[in-house]
Formats: sequence, structure tokens, C-alpha cells
Amino acid sequence: MKLRRWIAAGAVAVATAATLSSAPATAGRSYDPADQSLRNLALRHGLAVGTAVDMAALDDPADPQYRKLVAAEFSTVTAENVMKWESLEPTRGTYNWGPADELVAFAEQHDQRVRGHVLVWQNQLPGWLTSGVADGSISTEELRDILRDHITNVVTHFKGRIWQWDVVNEAVSDPWDNPSTLHYKGFWAQHLGPGYIADAFRWARAADPHALLFYNDYNIEVFGSGNPANDKTQFVYDMAKELRAQRVPIDGIGSQGHLGTQYGNYDTFQVAEALRRFAGLGLATAFTEVDVRSQLTEGVQAGDSNEINPRLQASAANFSVLLQACLAERHCLSFTVWGFTDKHSWVPGWFSDPPEGLATIYDENYQPKRAYQLMKADLVYSGPPYVLPRVPQRPRR
Repeated sequence: MKLRRWIAAGAVAVATAATLSSAPATAGRSYDPADQSLRNLALRHGLAVGTAVDMAALDDPADPQYRKLVAAEFSTVTAENVMKWESLEPTRGTYNWGPADELVAFAEQHDQRVRGHVLVWQNQLPGWLTSGVADGSISTEELRDILRDHITNVVTHFKGRIWQWDVVNEAVSDPWDNPSTLHYKGFWAQHLGPGYIADAFRWARAADPHALLFYNDYNIEVFGSGNPANDKTQFVYDMAKELRAQRVPIDGIGSQGHLGTQYGNYDTFQVAEALRRFAGLGLATAFTEVDVRSQLTEGVQAGDSNEINPRLQASAANFSVLLQACLAERHCLSFTVWGFTDKHSWVPGWFSDPPEGLATIYDENYQPKRAYQLMKADLVYSGPPYVLPRVPQRPRR
């Protein structure tokens, strides 16, 4: 599917050390902040801008542009898959550190920080673990020990090299689940009870005193009814508040930011308010997996601009809402897109009925979309030196 001709393209900036606070003229040409990378534009805000990284794409010699853009545009990287349990320990007791180590080394080479993803999640678990629990060969007591050892081994292996860890991921149900009342869901809650969450944070802190420890989830961008029975954000807020009261070493809340243009989405004020409320608990926040997918109707797939353009505009608006809210809240430390190009997006492979895509800030040919340009504009025009007090105008005589 070739959508390139309908996606607003712009020059991809590969900037070095220039920042917005100094606006030099080079070879007679005025400094243009729009020529800067996302990572450099975010510097004056103290904000890290990151991407999830597909290691197969990063290592593909036939696709050098992927590697080039990861290095040039982003100040943090997240392993899309190679730090998940099934990848790290496919055979019990035998760890495959190679791909994850390679990503961390790449980040260090390019002066980037690393978000560790993920220590505890009910998905992408190794078969030896789930089958052992299912057939009874792994008892509840042993399972808890296995989890503790996994967290300890992984965090210790990367100690001092990970900025933020997603310690526990997606532990809370959704209102459309059965039962509809929100609850702790999944493999770990089923077998260990909700106390595993506090345990996981304590074990991670013991292994690395300096990494920031996050709880990470989707559909927590804004508060809804305020009722923890059906408001997932409220449920997570109450959980975090209780963890803090128990002196559990949780440092932050990660809001994934997986959105879709077919839904009624949020405004900046709603999202900023949610970030402020979490900050009120003494927690940092981050957007950790941002993408905005669209339904790939027959018209979209046929290249109909009447269907493509509104989706690109809606996508850009959603990226902008989340980024503006993050910029407005000083405790929002990082903004990570979940892959930056449609060429390597998880969305088409996951959402197939109906098909969805167009979820990232670059098209499949590495041309920046409207979303990329709007993110740049948000970073540029969020205060001085490019937004200054108005110049009063006096009547002419």
C-alpha cells in the first residue's frame, strides 16, 4: 500500500549540538528551528523524546535509514520486544542477553537513555513458565521465587544503564472485560494475588537503587467518572496512592497513549489534569507507547485523499494533545512513540478486523507526516525564545 503522495513530507533533520536557546546563522542562512531533530527541540524543555526499537530493523543492512533516524531523532530508546521475558529467558535458567545488550550499547553510543520494558507482564511469557504453572510442576511458592529471581537478574544485569523501568505492565482490567467491574487481571494476579505488584517494585529497587520505577498501562490518559469501579484511571490512581502509603518504591506512572482516530478522543486540558493529579502523589509521569491508528478503509487503501487526509490530520491532533499536556506538566519526563515509521509498526499485524494502520509519525517510506511536523511545532512554540510577550501597537498619527 503506497500512501506516500498523500502524506505531507518534509526534510528529515539530522542535527548535532545546536539548541533553540542559541540561534546561529550558518553560511549566511538564518537558523531555522524546524530543521532540528525532535531530540534537540526538546532539549530546552528538559524533555526526552523516544521511540520503541525493532531490533531486526535496526540491524538490517538493507534498511540503513531506520538506524539513522533512531539515532538522530530520539534521545531515549525502548526495546520493543527483546527485554520481554520470553525473549530474555526462552529456556529456564538460560538468558539471551545479546539483542538487549546491543540496544543498550547503541543507546550509549548515541548519547541516549534507555527505558527498560518490561519486568512483569502477563503476556509474552516463556512457555516453560506458563506450562509449568498449568500442569502443576511449578507451585505458587516457587512461582513467586521465580518472579523475584527474574526481576533481580534482569535489573542487576542492566544496573546503572537503564533510566526508567516499566516494572509492572497492564495489571488492571478494562470496563468491557468480564466482569466489568475493574480488577487486577492476568496471570500474576490469578496465581499470586495483587500483592505481587508491591513485591515487584521492592525487588527492582533492591537490584538498582538509581533507576526510576514505573507502573505502565493503557487507557489512563484522562479521568472519567471518578468511580474506581469503572474508571480505569481512577483505579490506577488509587492503586498508586496506596502503594505510596505503603512506602513501595514506585517513582512514576507510564501512560501508554495508544489512541485511534475513530474514537472520540481527549483535549489537552483533560490530559494535563490527569498528569497533574498523578504528580500530586509525588510521582513522575511519562507517555510511553504513543501511536494513533486509523481504520484502513477501502478508500484509504485505494489512495483516496478524501479519506486519507482527515485521518492524518486527526492523528496529528492526537499526538499533539498528548505532547502539549506533557509539556504543560513539569513532572512529565519523557514522550515515547511506539515505533516511528509505518514500515515497522505493530498495528497492522494486531488490528486486522477491520484493518488498521497509519499509526506512526513517519510513513512507510520514512517521510515525516503531519504528526511529526506538529510535534516539532509544539516543541518550538512552547514558550521563549519563539513565543514572547506581545508587542503593543499604538495608533498611528
